[in-house]
Amino acid sequence: MTLDQPIEPAVAAANEAAESDSTGRSLMTFPIPAPLATHGPARVVSMVNQKGGVGKTTTTVSLGAALAEYGRKVLLVDFDPQGALSAALGVRPHELDRTIYNVIMDRDVAAADVLVHTSVPGLDLLPCNIDLSAAEMYLVNEVGREHVLARALTPLLPDYDLVLIDCQPSLGLLTVNALAASQGFIVPLECEFFALRGLALLMQTVEKVRDRINPDVSLDGIVATMYDGRTTHSREVLARLVDTFGDDVFHTVIARTVKFPESTVVGEPITTYSPSSAGATAYRALARELLVRSAAR
Repeated sequence: MTLDQPIEPAVAAANEAAESDSTGRSLMTFPIPAPLATHGPARVVSMVNQKGGVGKTTTTVSLGAALAEYGRKVLLVDFDPQGALSAALGVRPHELDRTIYNVIMDRDVAAADVLVHTSVPGLDLLPCNIDLSAAEMYLVNEVGREHVLARALTPLLPDYDLVLIDCQPSLGLLTVNALAASQGFIVPLECEFFALRGLALLMQTVEKVRDRINPDVSLDGIVATMYDGRTTHSREVLARLVDTFGDDVFHTVIARTVKFPESTVVGEPITTYSPSSAGATAYRALARELLVRSAAR
């Protein structure tokens, strides 16, 4: 089955899959990770999708907080001029004097100078605001413009186990910078047909980055978000996703819940806002699955 085939023929298969485990694959559990004796150097992972509203920021903050719960030191990088990741952690982006923008544009400003310690132990943030939107214009004529973020992050890597970069919903220079700085990338994908159709373009862009800029970046996985098992559409999109991409799709599926927007309003991750909710449980499972996948590489 390909992404261009009509979606309707997948309905029966999707319904059958939903009766088993909603993905059509055998149910899997992932062990709680052992504590680390030492930390670093960090593995850098970008959250990438050119479509907005698919759960990139929610996945970045929730996954980061879950990894921190498991004893990992995690740095979150807000690389979207909207500053949604910063706001989701209780930071007011418009009130910041210095952000990641200053780090990549001014060599006298180090990443450590703008680092914010969040309320979650082991979880730190490099914030941003609307100033970052000007970076693409200024960087166009810079030598090595694709690597400015990688240079900015390098001094911090020994202090963390994972760095998660929340990318803007585009495939422009900022996203290319994030991919150039990363060893892996995760694609949050809303269980909606038009989100699925845009995946091919994203993969083409990543292949260009791999061929020309960073041959070491690889797909850590596609995570299905905003899943609603009550609807045929969600079930068949998930079935199509698994059928097309197989093991590249995380077994963990993130279902819709009002707890996600509620946690954003109060400025804290769902793992602390509603620790026993289905959303928090799902992101802990995703954290365990990511660590298992990373260890197998």
